[in-house]
Amino acid sequence: MTQVLMGAVAMGWLLAGLFFFRFWRHTRDRFFLWFALSFWLEAADRVALATITGAGEDNPIFYGVRVLGYGLILLAIWQKNRRPPKR
Repeated sequence: MTQVLMGAVAMGWLLAGLFFFRFWRHTRDRFFLWFALSFWLEAADRVALATITGAGEDNPIFYGVRVLGYGLILLAIWQKNRRPPKR
């Protein structure tokens, strides 16, 4: 039952990534691309958690992937809010 729920969560992350990727294709704003990549990393993390036997969320590898995903979100926000260079 846990694997089914992990698959559903991974599908949700994947769909959220596709949602942001669609906006990136229309606007070419890197903000949406970083968000899409972050959500896809989360989906891959959930799939790996569900398929690898004995894997737990407290494993540093899975935790590191999650930190990387949230780091991409922070990078997107930082890039969106930084001041444009003076000309």
